[in-house]
Amino acid sequence: MIDFHHRLDAYDYDLPPERIAQFPEPQRDHSRLLVLDTNVPELVHRRFADIVDHLRPSDLLVINSTKVFPARLLGRKETGGKVELFLLNFPHSPTTTDPTSSWHEATATALLKSSKRPKVGGSLLFDEQFHARVDALLGDGKAEVTLRYRPAPGQSLQDLLERHGQMPLPPYIDRPNGNVEEDLHRYQTRYASQVGSVAAPTAGLHFSDALLAQIRAKRVDIAPLVLHVGYGTFAPVRSEDIREHRIHREWVEIPAATAAKVNQTKAAGGRIWAVGTTTVRSLEFAADQHGQVQPGASECDLFIYPGFQFRVIDNLITNFHLPKSSLLFLVSALAGRQRILAAYKEAIASSYRFFSYGDAMAIVTKP
Repeated sequence: MIDFHHRLDAYDYDLPPERIAQFPEPQRDHSRLLVLDTNVPELVHRRFADIVDHLRPSDLLVINSTKVFPARLLGRKETGGKVELFLLNFPHSPTTTDPTSSWHEATATALLKSSKRPKVGGSLLFDEQFHARVDALLGDGKAEVTLRYRPAPGQSLQDLLERHGQMPLPPYIDRPNGNVEEDLHRYQTRYASQVGSVAAPTAGLHFSDALLAQIRAKRVDIAPLVLHVGYGTFAPVRSEDIREHRIHREWVEIPAATAAKVNQTKAAGGRIWAVGTTTVRSLEFAADQHGQVQPGASECDLFIYPGFQFRVIDNLITNFHLPKSSLLFLVSALAGRQRILAAYKEAIASSYRFFSYGDAMAIVTKP
């Protein structure tokens, strides 16, 4: 018999569709902030800009500096039929195919959507200077593809993707007219620098340049790491016993300077604030049995659910997560399932906005 805290349906809740944010707040740090301190029963309602009031000079704020690339490409097959190519990773090893040619190639794994299955060897056309060749069909709609492109002088593959691609917004952002131009910068943190994600680390979307400056002015240190968020972040949990779920692997890199700052802050009695669940998973994955964070790069498949013993992070800034999702398990592991679901219930009653473009929570275990 499955223990109740490990049953999938124990993490369900009712969310009115109108509470799912379809667009971001006009100003990043004007989102609302629900503060859940696990040491007291009351919830506190604030604006996100007020997060600075909860920080101290002895704290360390750890951020994920991954950058989302426009992974969704809309084009046509050689036969004229429409096709959508969703790149699952930033294309590998851009090279010049021929020293006498200005054409470049780069390989990637992608999801293909079209009325008829493309043929191996077939071309997908996005522009006269930009198309893809289908190299192999992998099943489940996936394919290995080679992007072929002829860039203008000084133009990179990233530039071409920004010109022809769309930001890979999650499926619950369902607008009649699809993406808008502002998604290119609003579905991106202000400190994004390392290209590689197909979904944003959304807790970071609330930080404006002005707020980051305020935090630094308060002498709160900010340390980056990188976890490239994969398409698997949208994968539903299907096992009734959540412990049987297998989480997707994602590339994580902890710089030596960040590991040192985390360890020094912990040793001095300071608090580690993680910005987002990706940062939590990265730090806890990189921690040894003594809670010391080790620098390096690897693939992370750490799955956090109730019963997990946190070794590194003290407090978490995060968004509101989908019912029955692995991210809801993570925040429940930190704050307790009942506290989280009660907080979500109050947030819904108070008209908070949910999911990627929605409002934020601060979960405080060390006040």
